[in-house]
Amino acid sequence: MSCQPKKTNQNTAFPNIILASTSPFRKQLLKNLYLTFEQVAPDIDETPLKDEAPKAMVARLSYNKAQEIAQRSPNSIIIASDQCAVFQDTPIGKPHTMQNAIKQLQQFSQETITFYTGLVVINTATQQQFERMDTTLVHFRTLSQEVIENYLEIEQPLNCAGSFKSEGLGITLFEKITSKDPNALIGLPLIELTNIFYQMGYSLPLKLNKEKSPPISS
Repeated sequence: MSCQPKKTNQNTAFPNIILASTSPFRKQLLKNLYLTFEQVAPDIDETPLKDEAPKAMVARLSYNKAQEIAQRSPNSIIIASDQCAVFQDTPIGKPHTMQNAIKQLQQFSQETITFYTGLVVINTATQQQFERMDTTLVHFRTLSQEVIENYLEIEQPLNCAGSFKSEGLGITLFEKITSKDPNALIGLPLIELTNIFYQMGYSLPLKLNKEKSPPISS
């Protein structure tokens, strides 16, 4: 598939855009591109396959989410993503309890977590399909018991994989992040998504019609 963007009229309206996710974090990220879109929950089974590697699972689920919505959404651009955090080759789960959260963060002290973030975009009007994978490394600083307990008490990330919120106070736990796109860690690689829009013929951001309100999704 050619990587050269198609020539388009920048005043041409976008096709219908669908974010195949109900995540408020992905919604906010996509709003940053100044696009109008709707959110639709894909109806798929997200159970991991036997002996499936985390990276392969992320790629498969991203694709399945996009395909499920695409099958019932003509003339639309479908954006789907999935993510998995891995520590020592094992997917990281949600702690659910304070005791488990403390244990997780103790394990991460001076260690590195890998985040795989898949991205699939399907344009059902043109039958174009794009699949990408972002790899982000999160390097934790030395975490004292006091720091761990203070953080967990303030942010209460018990329903977050890894016991931290990277978009919030969890950033204080990191020594550095190695990534080509900091948005990927939150759940949607916007740089790669913008590249895909270019390949489809849409150079972001679009020029606004000053007589109309900005096309931001609510």
